Amino acid sequence: MKRILSLALVLAFALTLPGCGTAAADYTVLTADPVAATYDGSTEPAQTALAGFGLDLLRGTRDQTEKPALVSPLSAALALSMAANGAGGDTLAQFEAVLSGGAGLDMLNALCQELTADYESLGGSTECSIANSLWVDPEGMIREDFIGRCGGIFDAQVIQAQLSDPGIVPALNGWVSDHTGGIIPEIVSEPFSEDAAALLVNALYLKNTWAAEFDPNQTMERTFTHGDGAEERMDFLRHFDRELPYLETADSVGALLPYDDGRLSFFALMPAEEGADFGTWLAGLDGVALGQLVRDSRDRADFFLRLSLPKFESEWKGELKDVLTALGLELAFDSTGRADFSLLGDNPYGYFLSSVIHATKIEVNEEGTKAAAATVVEADSGSSAPMEEPQGIELDFDRPFLYGIVDLENGVPLFLGTFE
Repeated sequence: MKRILSLALVLAFALTLPGCGTAAADYTVLTADPVAATYDGSTEPAQTALAGFGLDLLRGTRDQTEKPALVSPLSAALALSMAANGAGGDTLAQFEAVLSGGAGLDMLNALCQELTADYESLGGSTECSIANSLWVDPEGMIREDFIGRCGGIFDAQVIQAQLSDPGIVPALNGWVSDHTGGIIPEIVSEPFSEDAAALLVNALYLKNTWAAEFDPNQTMERTFTHGDGAEERMDFLRHFDRELPYLETADSVGALLPYDDGRLSFFALMPAEEGADFGTWLAGLDGVALGQLVRDSRDRADFFLRLSLPKFESEWKGELKDVLTALGLELAFDSTGRADFSLLGDNPYGYFLSSVIHATKIEVNEEGTKAAAATVVEADSGSSAPMEEPQGIELDFDRPFLYGIVDLENGVPLFLGTFE
């Protein structure tokens, strides 16, 4: 009988700390000898690959659902990287190609550790916590060395529970709620299959404040024109002659709205041509080039911008299995015996990923951003050139645009979405 490997990826961004809810459930916290990462060197190639992966994940999600999408590339990468540590052969090679650009598992592990440490020590008023957990079924036959890698490399809490028992629902939901400040109160609604062997869970909580907050008195109702031409009146946040990083390419314009930690920033980007088709424009974007554009902004002078941006809330939930398969993780989801997770467990019938459920939510307002995302993955066993400083740049995001939260230092996207 094939076994199921389930990975739950959870991300939360927030401005304020809501109350945490704890669900009572039966499970046992285990201990294991940690296995440390062995890589020692620059992780820049993996950083670049993660920027490309993020935009590809967003586009695939949007194309699949044919509606605005919202994803957390960082959360997905962290949980999938844990899964990669149980893979071998061609299955591992596909994980490495998709998540690290072929740079290798050791570099990918090192990048995960590096980003986790960096984001948990941000300055300013930013609060960030990243939590990982490995949930193992008593009959899952999960190997001790895999458990050790999850604990040593990802600092994952190891929990033993009957994954097919109804009690797993309040247990997992309670863990997710507690580690996302209550923003994601529910990630699953029913127990997993009797073949479920393990869950890999990542939760990221991020609280940010703008370096330059919007004046609430300047918030004004204006018209937003959706991609289908429909018009809607909504509140717009506004800056007048604010010195901000300006983004420009041959066919794109946008801006960065830095947070007060000096490392992370919100960005908004749209087609330079007002009548351009948003979907066509988005399909033509290069994620690696976008990451480079963000990094290059730190070396250029800021510009005085007149900027208006919708004050909005958005959420998305869906299945990412087909998207990730199309991105190159074909073998990991194969149920016919081709998936190689031989380093994860000792079940003679093997393991494979069977589902990836992702849920996200964001709020953008005068003080900053508040957002949350959650993903459950189930697997079965068996630069632009320098430019002259323009005068009076005006950016009205009153038509479809791409937005996200990015790392100004390396271009890594923590969060990406489309508002259309």
